[in-house]
Amino acid sequence: MPWQLYKSLVSQIFFDYDMQSFLERDKGSTPSWTNTSRSSWKSRIFRAKYEELKEDIFHKGILEKTIAHVHVIEFQKTRVATLHMLVIFDEDDKLNTPEDYDCVVRAEIPDKNEEPELYVAVLKHMIHGPCGQSNSNAPCMKNMSCKKGYPKPFAECTVQGNDSYPIYRRRNDHRSVALDNEGEVVVDNGWVVPYNPWLLLKYDCHINVEICSIIKSIKYVYKYVYKGPDCIVFEVRPGPIYD
Repeated sequence: MPWQLYKSLVSQIFFDYDMQSFLERDKGSTPSWTNTSRSSWKSRIFRAKYEELKEDIFHKGILEKTIAHVHVIEFQKTRVATLHMLVIFDEDDKLNTPEDYDCVVRAEIPDKNEEPELYVAVLKHMIHGPCGQSNSNAPCMKNMSCKKGYPKPFAECTVQGNDSYPIYRRRNDHRSVALDNEGEVVVDNGWVVPYNPWLLLKYDCHINVEICSIIKSIKYVYKYVYKGPDCIVFEVRPGPIYD
């Protein structure tokens, strides 16, 4: 990839913002509500959080100074909206080094004693799966392997991947956590979905943050904007005539 193109790409951050876990906490708080009114309530909460997120990123500059963005809100089969957003940084605030990457995105389980709140949030919202041997029927499984590539390989430092997202720092610190009481599902840094600590702590929901350094990453979010509504192609043919 030409250096100038690479420089222009690494100034961008990609968000996947899913409030399903946030909304699940209160799904039983209004038992007298109908499904319709509850859906409306969820939509209003999502909209409020969405506007607050834009305020944090574009006006308060909690990451860096931004010059442009593109986003789309996708309504999945769960009827809960998911926000996909591509944020473009100012020329002076581009992410050019592994140290810059690490200041914005992390992919490790925090130390329980040093960052207890972040530790809980990561285990609650940012652990992939479980899949693989723990759950071979997980949606991400195909041909007995995870389509998302989990668990990710350990890495002592962040490096740019080969035609992929960066390989984030995931140190083999022998820190593992059991997700169930029986200790059968154990995860380590290889299972962590990349996140921004500040955003994760504030919004307390699944919010995947990635550094975009390849054209495919940009194409991924733009296709949501321009693909239009769901469509189906069908053909009507005359059938046999029965007496």
